Amino acid sequence: MHLFDRSCTRPERHIRKNKREVFFGIILCMRAALRLGLSLGLLFPAFAIFAADQSGSPSVSFILDFPNSNPSHYEITIFKDDTGSYSSNGQLSRDAQPAEPQTYKFTVSDQVRQQVFELAKRAHYFNGKIDSGRSNIANTGAKTLTYKDGEKAGSATYNYSPSAPVQELTSVFQNLSTTLEFGRRLTFFHKYQKLALDDELKNMEELRRNGSLGDIRTIAPVLNDIANDHSVMNVSRARAMRLLALAGK
Repeated sequence: MHLFDRSCTRPERHIRKNKREVFFGIILCMRAALRLGLSLGLLFPAFAIFAADQSGSPSVSFILDFPNSNPSHYEITIFKDDTGSYSSNGQLSRDAQPAEPQTYKFTVSDQVRQQVFELAKRAHYFNGKIDSGRSNIANTGAKTLTYKDGEKAGSATYNYSPSAPVQELTSVFQNLSTTLEFGRRLTFFHKYQKLALDDELKNMEELRRNGSLGDIRTIAPVLNDIANDHSVMNVSRARAMRLLALAGK
């Protein structure tokens, strides 16, 4: 039947009219509920369930604020399901301005995830004071560790902590940030300046040998993109492949 057959015009108009009435009815219902102070969760339980699931998912977060460093601000969160998120204002080059923070989602290895949650447990989920309180220690930035799950939560800010689990967690998160910053720059250079990739990948290999690089699995997607891109120099592709091998990818 032809799309514009007159025999279908009235029924189609009737259906469209009903759809419009239902749509505007929902909008009016939501507006009325908001005026009455009701939440979307009361109107649509799925919203409430989703929010509860998100807030109840165990997580360990680390925030660093350190002016005049690059990045001067970043946040990392590791979830119990091996996923994570990262945002920073890191400069993509020395001459660039601090970036507008954007959230980057990643997957972390089981080993690192288990290490992070075990250290959080040993640190008593950051309840109580963890900073040394000493004024004769150099300022290395304001750091905040936070633990959350469906039953408990804890958070503490420090410059330096004498607690061994906190020190180890700090190192883990700072190394993760180093890796994730490489990931940000590699993504940028792969798109706009492919000749700059080799120096970044070479620096990654050197830091990996020195033990200063975090979980490489977190940036496996961009390394895969580089390794599979035939327009990238072979030496750079080979470096990306070696790093992927270290990540078990």
